[in-house]
Amino acid sequence: MEIEGKVIQVMPLQSIASQKGPMKKQEFVIEVESKYPRKVCFAIWNDKADLFTSKVGDIIKVYFDLESREYNSRWYTEAKAWKVESVSAKAAGTDSANTGEITDDIPASFSNEKNDMDDLPF
Repeated sequence: MEIEGKVIQVMPLQSIASQKGPMKKQEFVIEVESKYPRKVCFAIWNDKADLFTSKVGDIIKVYFDLESREYNSRWYTEAKAWKVESVSAKAAGTDSANTGEITDDIPASFSNEKNDMDDLPF
């Protein structure tokens, strides 16, 4: 799954000692814009936590999985992020010569020229 929103809080990086060895956990909260804005807390684990560089105010896209587990007859759900992309940097653009149109490396089968032999019914 994926969701886009603005980072509103970044919690401190946690170092956790477990039976499997040391682990790292980075939690952050984003606000999703809609008619009724929602706040969602995500956790990103281990080596991916080191790659998390977003700051409060950044617009990001989070790719995540939901995981639930039972403990003492109660269920707990966690949103585990596995990839975070900065939307703010993409919107600003890194190349001033970029016109917003992607034309490089487009296969000929995707050209927008009308083909007389088009056999699609619509």
